[in-house]
Amino acid sequence: MNALEKKFLEQLRTRRLVEEGERVLVAVSGGQDSMAMLSLFCAVRPLLRIGVAVAHCNFQLRGVESDADESFVRDHCRSLGLECFVERFDTLCFAREWKRSVEETARILRYTFFEDVMQEQGCTKIATGHHVNDNAETILFNLFRGVSLPKLRGIRALNGKIIRPMLLFHKADIAAYLHEKGISSRTDTSNCANDYDRNFIRNRVIPLIEERFAHKLMPSLGRLSEQAGELEEFLELYFENLCEREPGLALTDGKLDVRALQRLTVFEQKEVFKRALRDIGVPVDAQTLQKLVDLLATRQGKMVMAGRQLRVLWKGLTLCFLRDTLIP
Repeated sequence: MNALEKKFLEQLRTRRLVEEGERVLVAVSGGQDSMAMLSLFCAVRPLLRIGVAVAHCNFQLRGVESDADESFVRDHCRSLGLECFVERFDTLCFAREWKRSVEETARILRYTFFEDVMQEQGCTKIATGHHVNDNAETILFNLFRGVSLPKLRGIRALNGKIIRPMLLFHKADIAAYLHEKGISSRTDTSNCANDYDRNFIRNRVIPLIEERFAHKLMPSLGRLSEQAGELEEFLELYFENLCEREPGLALTDGKLDVRALQRLTVFEQKEVFKRALRDIGVPVDAQTLQKLVDLLATRQGKMVMAGRQLRVLWKGLTLCFLRDTLIP
């Protein structure tokens, strides 16, 4: 085993991303990152005694290029003796139907397909090839989008059944590994265009920052990601304990206790509201949270809208979260 393979094995073991006897579904697009990850899994497979299968999504967004990617991945898996599960999607059609961006639509289709294959084939984990650079892009993307501090943690190494065992690897190390092993890969030409926000961050924003602050961006964003993750874990535990002490702060029958809320700081109030909205399945944004905090400074009988179909009414000693399906 070479140095990168040993580091990969160490990550799997120390982070307990994969246990002995599990079957891992490896997401392979044909690009450098996923091709390297597949090779790494094949290298450590005998030591961990795990099963490996491959999943490939053809989103049919680049015509013959997309089909060539699919053929490339199929052929490579055949040479390795691995099962390869492929699904083709009319992504643009789904995007129009769902009224979502192409990026978001592709993400939903991808993970739905992965989940279906995992259930059908008895896989316990799905592995994606996200690395240090991808994590940096995600943090900056979330920052520009205006998320809360805990959400700046970026990509998680373990999120349910999804594992990202290459999060500590740099793009340059991955390219060097492929060169050493003589493994070819495909290039997604759409990644060169700056139409998508992530591409713009990858191709324009990050290189500009690194030009000015050489070798500082990735370590700094890595520390930010780690600290944001620690903050998120702390807040989850803190509010779990808080709701045990103050049952009125946990959404019950669509209600929260006003007096319990008024004893909290503004930060705590917003976090309670955030969890309540999340439980109901309503999108959370800073403006909505502030409206709910301001409601507590008014009086009984007042009402605000938390989204297009959710009213929050101060009634008696409670805030009532009421869905209104008649609102267009």
